Amino acid sequence: MSQIRIQDLTFAYDGSYDNVFEDVNLSIDTNWKLGLVGRNGRGKTTLLRLLMGEFTYRGTINAQVEFGYFPYAIDPQEQRLTYELMDELCSGEDEWRWRREWNLLEITEDALYRPFCSLSPGERTKAQLAALFVRENRFLLIDEPTNHLDVQARDAVARYLNAKKGFILVSHDRKFLDGCVDHILAINKTGFETIHGNFSSWMRQKQQRDDFERAQNEKLAQQIGHLSAAAKRTAGWSDKIEATKIGQAVYDRGHVGHQAAKMMKRSKVIEQRRQTAIEDKQELLKDIEYASPLVLRPLLHHANMLVEARELSICYGGQPVFDKLDFTLMQNERVALSGPNGCGKSSMLKLIAGQDIPHTGELRVASQLKISYVPQDTSFLSGDLSDYARECRIDESLFKTILRKLDFLRVQFEKDMREFSAGQRKKVLIARSLCEQAHLYIWDEPLNFVDVYSRIQIEELIVEYAPTLLIVEHDRAFLENVATRQVEF
Repeated sequence: MSQIRIQDLTFAYDGSYDNVFEDVNLSIDTNWKLGLVGRNGRGKTTLLRLLMGEFTYRGTINAQVEFGYFPYAIDPQEQRLTYELMDELCSGEDEWRWRREWNLLEITEDALYRPFCSLSPGERTKAQLAALFVRENRFLLIDEPTNHLDVQARDAVARYLNAKKGFILVSHDRKFLDGCVDHILAINKTGFETIHGNFSSWMRQKQQRDDFERAQNEKLAQQIGHLSAAAKRTAGWSDKIEATKIGQAVYDRGHVGHQAAKMMKRSKVIEQRRQTAIEDKQELLKDIEYASPLVLRPLLHHANMLVEARELSICYGGQPVFDKLDFTLMQNERVALSGPNGCGKSSMLKLIAGQDIPHTGELRVASQLKISYVPQDTSFLSGDLSDYARECRIDESLFKTILRKLDFLRVQFEKDMREFSAGQRKKVLIARSLCEQAHLYIWDEPLNFVDVYSRIQIEELIVEYAPTLLIVEHDRAFLENVATRQVEF
């Protein structure tokens, strides 16, 4: 057991005029199973890359351990057999070691003898984690492993990580974090916060603290109001008493002056108390995450049944991905497609959204159906937000208002979207969809990389406005809250 000590860490990206971190002091035990959480753009990945020594910074990072990082820099189109790749990643280690990790992650043996590019995203993630944990005496930095993992794979990875120790895990999946961490490191608005416990225990503590601060803030606001009124009254009384010293009817001007002085002294005491209350109030609410409610105006279609599939099969290379699916989607339903990676969920969404996907069988979509589609991929986003809004024919003001509610700073509006974090790019697609009035919203893994607070905002939006929704998503807590039905592939 040792400590990773970070002292006075300050860092900004080249060309940026604002610091990502400023005078950060932090101590991390290398035995911890540490969950790293925070809103998009707060610097979670940046912190991991600083620990890896990738950037120049001010301050010091002292560690007696070597770091390992997930994900590896592997081309998704890598043609070599996975077996060969594992041998390379685990060079110098006995084969039985990485085979042990392979089995613990519940990966099938046949995946070893297939080209890496043929593995599903979940299998690729598991293979890299197996390689990461082979070497001992390292502190591991695991950056969002759950993206593209189906529910079953997330459960398997959570069980695997729960049996390990000595890592930082970045994830926004609440149930996943609860299943495999024993400490939380939160990047708040004003700095870092570390607690012992899982995500749910941290969230409870934060909500209790936020509730206390809101109550204290309201109490101080009332107190400041009362003190301000009292100070005004007391100052008025002092002036009136002082005025009575003037005139022939005054018999004891000294007594009147003494009374005026007492009133003035009382006024100063009240003002001092008021100033103290104002200063106390200014120390509150700095770390409360404001998540303003989102708004959606879905369209009502004249037909009740919006989508119907009969004996539908999607085929690639003449081979069916899934075979003879019967499926209906009714207006006001929120249907989640579930199943293992590679079973055809995304292809199904693309087909319904109007893309040219090879298929057999019958697919009927209601006439004049307006669809808003959010794809998995965000790599095509570039340029500024104003141009993107014009290109998509959406209201720019509304678009940026939604992004502000999703925790975008105004400075982001001046940046090229290629500079955005992965979560921020995903929010751009979601905000664009929320600007579109549609009969049917089709979202393909919309929450990948999106922070917890924004997930909760989107949950509440869907529950309140009840759009007709067809979604692929693997965040179990989210699905439990929003889906009215699940279709298993």
